[in-house]
Amino acid sequence: MLNRELYYPKELSWLSFNERVLQEAADENNPIVERIRFLGIFSNNLDEFYRVRAADVKRQITIYQNEGNEELTRQAMHLMEQIQQRNLKLTKEFDRVYKEVVHTLSRYGIYLITKSDVSDYQSSWLKNHFRNKVLRHITPILIDSKVDLVKRLNDSATYLYVAIRRENGNTRYAVLEVPTSAMSRFVVIPPEKSRKKKHIILLDDIVELCLDEIFRGFVRYDSLEAYSFKMTRDAEYSITEEIDESYVEKMSESMKQRLTAEPVRVIHDADMPEDMLLDLSKRLRISKLDTLVSAGHYRNFKDFIGFPNVGRKYLENEKLPALTTRAFSDFDTVFDAIKHHDILLYYPYHRFLHFTEFVRQAAFDPSVKTIRLNIYRVASNSRVINSLIDAVDNGKAVTVVVELKARFDEENNIEWSKRMTEAGIRVILGIPSLKIHSKLCVVSREEKGSLVHYAHFGTGNFNEKTAKIYTDFSLFTANQELADEAVNVFDFIQYPYRRHRFQHLQVSPINARTKIQSLIRSEIQHVVEGKKGQITFKINNLVDKELIDDLYRASQAGVKIRAIIRGMCSLIPGIKGMSENIEIISVVDRFLEHPRVMVFDNDGDPKVFISSADWMTRNMDLRIEVGCPIYDPTLKARILDILDIQFKDTLKARVIDAEQSNKYVKRGNRKHLRSQIETYSYLKALEKQDNT
Repeated sequence: MLNRELYYPKELSWLSFNERVLQEAADENNPIVERIRFLGIFSNNLDEFYRVRAADVKRQITIYQNEGNEELTRQAMHLMEQIQQRNLKLTKEFDRVYKEVVHTLSRYGIYLITKSDVSDYQSSWLKNHFRNKVLRHITPILIDSKVDLVKRLNDSATYLYVAIRRENGNTRYAVLEVPTSAMSRFVVIPPEKSRKKKHIILLDDIVELCLDEIFRGFVRYDSLEAYSFKMTRDAEYSITEEIDESYVEKMSESMKQRLTAEPVRVIHDADMPEDMLLDLSKRLRISKLDTLVSAGHYRNFKDFIGFPNVGRKYLENEKLPALTTRAFSDFDTVFDAIKHHDILLYYPYHRFLHFTEFVRQAAFDPSVKTIRLNIYRVASNSRVINSLIDAVDNGKAVTVVVELKARFDEENNIEWSKRMTEAGIRVILGIPSLKIHSKLCVVSREEKGSLVHYAHFGTGNFNEKTAKIYTDFSLFTANQELADEAVNVFDFIQYPYRRHRFQHLQVSPINARTKIQSLIRSEIQHVVEGKKGQITFKINNLVDKELIDDLYRASQAGVKIRAIIRGMCSLIPGIKGMSENIEIISVVDRFLEHPRVMVFDNDGDPKVFISSADWMTRNMDLRIEVGCPIYDPTLKARILDILDIQFKDTLKARVIDAEQSNKYVKRGNRKHLRSQIETYSYLKALEKQDNT
């Protein structure tokens, strides 16, 4: 095992990734509305970071303290301090960018105003709007000794902490939830005079403006003060082991645990008076291990992901119409198309409709006998699942594996599993000890007296919504060796105690790690033999130390390694004598880079794989994941071309260095190239070619 100092802490690396998102908000070359939306993405990401990553560090500190392990406690405490310091730095930069963006908006006639900016006309309109549209959704929590505020608050909501003050010095407090779950947080005020100027005010300000409307007649006060705050909870949960409880019931109970979990971060208006902040901290039981952050006036910026464009079209990204591929459209049925040759789609550049059409046709095709599919995250109104229900009505045998432990999608998946069961679909709730993260669908048809399988292998979820904003590969194939092994994955999920062998597929936790390590060793051997050795891969996260060690050894042997890593990267490139042959970049742009791809040069005959798995310990050892080889030479070349385009990015690519400083790739004499736009143009050009 290599030295611990050769691994960059994954939590700090994650914050570096989110800094790249913040860089997009600061980038003046991005349309102004998109910059605001990036602020929302940054905020939403940070919420998840504290729910999951920071909460895990806090939990480690508690465990190590209870065990009396002073060294591990010290290390974890130091990491938490680094997290807090980095977060404070990012929060200051966030506030600076927000002010800059609001100022820039005004140049386009769009004014994001506060309650102190409103005119008499606007004040009158807003108060009337509040009485008619907003007030019905507000019920104050009046604080007293009986109120457990931690249990009462929802960490997805924005709150106002209200001081109800009397002239005699007495003060009591109340909490108001800003009702963004019932209406838009952004209210466009009708123009008083010029229609060229658009005024937008946040719901938070409207509530603050109308505090008297809420409390008058119910409590005595001489003045009211309100300041925003937001709480983030630990998202971890435990599953009970009661024998008489079903898995669904256990998961439902676990969701309730999350709703009452202790806070790990509280972020508040920097102007909140000290007496209010002290009281709030006491009510929320903030400890020294928790993060208490003072920031700008508004909290919960995740809503800014949906900031409306009330101006010209050029204030947001030009739409890139998803491509219809002739690989499907030139044939009468999806099955004719797939039988003709393997088909590779790249979302969101290609239409996700091609996959939903695959399932829709399977639902009524008389030759189709069975459909197997596993879901991790699906849309709230899923056409995929609706087609599977139609398939049952048409007499097909449908099996769906539902992962109930898909973080933050548990409730949605529980509801879908109930609905599908009621419709007659055979629902398998996975394996309690292993998350099922593969992206598989197998349709089996009777053709000339034999059963023929049509398989889908993907890097992303079967989700119509995210397929519009996540880049992901989908492979459709009638290669029976691959399809048979896909069927065997479903058998493994149902019967994990049986012995399963996979010759072609990389299946976690059975053989994915060993297959990847074997491929790395092969490249090392090529270098030893005087041949070229090269590894290229693209993943979301690289934090598994065993695989990092393998890459370090390959680099030391002379293997050239190139990687595109969107998120966490614990490998440190450029260490003399260790990782000099490793080059890593990260691309952050309008679409979320999500595919997992591996290319091993194999002495000039590349082995190419797409996979559902990141290079994390959980993906290798604690989840069911599937990596699939690409055998079609044309599709291999297409993936290599797309990777090459990304490595040439001179606008949105950052270098991952030892400090993770997020410096942009130097352009030098190269032309400006934005890989996502170039990829779209590349795929569009392919569709115009003669597809024969």
